[in-house]
Amino acid sequence: MSNQPNPDNSNGHGSFERRDVGISGVLYFLLGLALLGLMAGGVVIGLFHYLDNRTEAQQTPVSPLVTNAPKDTRHLPPEYNGNYQEYLQRNFPSPQLEIDERTELNKDRLREEQTLNTYGWIDQSAGVVRIPIDRAMDLIAQRGLPTRTQASQPQPQKMKGNTQ
Repeated sequence: MSNQPNPDNSNGHGSFERRDVGISGVLYFLLGLALLGLMAGGVVIGLFHYLDNRTEAQQTPVSPLVTNAPKDTRHLPPEYNGNYQEYLQRNFPSPQLEIDERTELNKDRLREEQTLNTYGWIDQSAGVVRIPIDRAMDLIAQRGLPTRTQASQPQPQKMKGNTQ
């Protein structure tokens, strides 16, 4: 057995390897990686433009009945002034897709809540009004539900031999 504490490191250079990876190899690798990335991006952009042009060539012509159809609907035209809903109503026929489903649903719910909880005319000429649902339930609890008068029904005849 040897008295040296670290027999593997017998050359006396310390506890690290003197022959590390050269910086030039790392830089060449990074440069090659960047060039490969740029080439791949160029191929993807070129393929996109090729497929876009091919799709545009295969598009069916717009109906002559449509007077104000934009050529490319993927990009907003210059007459768009920031009000998307107004732009859609002017430039696209009905029915249109929902733009902001959450806001439209909230508007519907608020309108329904207002209808259920406020007074209003249903038919003013006939004098028919709408009352809040809470008030309608109170009136039904006080007055009861309207009932129809039952027409007199004939009593069932007893059968002979029935002792009841």
